[in-house]
Amino acid sequence: MHSQWDALLKNLGEWQGSFTRLSPQGEILEDIPSIVSLEGLNNNQTIRQTISLGGSEKVLEYSSLGRGVLFFENGAFSQGSIQLGPFSEFGAELGLIHENRRLRLVQLFDKNLQLDKLTLIREHLAGTQPEQRPPLKVDDLLGEWQGEAVTIYPDWRSSQSYPTKMQLELNESGRLRQSLTFGDVSRHDATHLRTITSTATVKDSIIHFDEDPHKQIQVLLLPDGASATSPLKLQLRQPLFLEVGWLIQPDLRQRMIRSYSDKGEWVSVTLVTERRVPCSS
Repeated sequence: MHSQWDALLKNLGEWQGSFTRLSPQGEILEDIPSIVSLEGLNNNQTIRQTISLGGSEKVLEYSSLGRGVLFFENGAFSQGSIQLGPFSEFGAELGLIHENRRLRLVQLFDKNLQLDKLTLIREHLAGTQPEQRPPLKVDDLLGEWQGEAVTIYPDWRSSQSYPTKMQLELNESGRLRQSLTFGDVSRHDATHLRTITSTATVKDSIIHFDEDPHKQIQVLLLPDGASATSPLKLQLRQPLFLEVGWLIQPDLRQRMIRSYSDKGEWVSVTLVTERRVPCSS
């Protein structure tokens, strides 16, 4: 397995952008300019991280990584809660990286397990041009997407790679139908592919998977081609996942999924890189 520390080093540099705070319905509450600098010290054995946010500055130094974080080879990462429990706050950050840009999403739940706060962080390396995409729309996602997923695990067993396929279409009544084929990481066997089909209502910039009253999942369509997927309310003793999506180009998308077991334990993170299949005329 690649070194987690080496993957962290892919994030070195000065990242300029903003922290956009959102309501659970995706409304923009405030947008705060930010500079996040990651500098290697002692021959990159130590990282100094400086976070400048709306006039305040915070400096962290560390030479090891915490238990709740995992990095992919390209520098993408996820950090957050390692266990869901009653009456405790819960949340995670999912961070994607592409060339000179990063897109990060923080999803936080309150002590009643309700979705509470979202922060979308859009950044580019200093000295490069940001290339922001328009807010995501359902039409941007329709069609067939084929990709490759990599799943990594906090218990350090070998990562697994497998193909993925996602089909999204609107039916006659305007409901969104999603068919998703992926590795079954719940069986600790990502090579075993399974397909899940579900439908959702679409209202403005919210996609609501509402077929099962006990598993209400919403997808918020956000600025810069981003999307945030999460349960509206967490359920104890049920598996759950948090996801960020990023439409980098009209035919290129990344997604990251942080998964928890029915015991509330953090079990894996998956990075999907997928391309839209051209429509045959």
